[in-house]
Amino acid sequence: MEVYSTEEQQAEAIKRFFRENGTSLIAGVVLGLGGLYGWKAYNQSQIDSAEAASDAYTQLISTAGQENSDVLAKSDAFLTEYKDSSYSVLAAFVSAREAVDAKDYSAAKEKLEWIVTNAPKAELKAIATTRIARIELAEGNFDAALAKLNTTLPEAFKAQVEELKGDIYFAKDDKDNARLAYQAALDAAGETQNQLLQVKLDNLAVAQTL
Repeated sequence: MEVYSTEEQQAEAIKRFFRENGTSLIAGVVLGLGGLYGWKAYNQSQIDSAEAASDAYTQLISTAGQENSDVLAKSDAFLTEYKDSSYSVLAAFVSAREAVDAKDYSAAKEKLEWIVTNAPKAELKAIATTRIARIELAEGNFDAALAKLNTTLPEAFKAQVEELKGDIYFAKDDKDNARLAYQAALDAAGETQNQLLQVKLDNLAVAQTL
């Protein structure tokens, strides 16, 4: 390392350094500032997008549950424009509920299938899956309902899924499989008390003895 004994030598060394490296230093500063402002702009863009999605979601559900609700009619456009927002799955659930209330089961299943395909969390997919199965059950599509439940779902949903399978088998008048499903649901529930499930199982046992 050079050691400078006079101020003149030090000043000359500094001038030489900036002559040799000035361009790269300036470029580095410009790039650094550009990156800083670019990051700030990106963050602001994310904030603006989130606020726009929030406002659009509020407008979408403002008529939910009302007689002249337009949630279902507007939901497709919302899901297209705000597909990547955290509000998209909520909007799909709300519009599916609106469709069920209107007895438009085809549209309800379409929204729920959208959730199964696009939801970021397995739990949300599982909720949508079980609701599709319930719609299939209501429509009398027993095999389709069972097929929907025979997919990989989180273990936390096992009791709920098995109980729903029991309901489907019972509706099919398949009491043996209904009993097995209800018992599996009861076992999966563990210490969690499900009195209605126990009633279903007890009533089924009585029915099988008649």
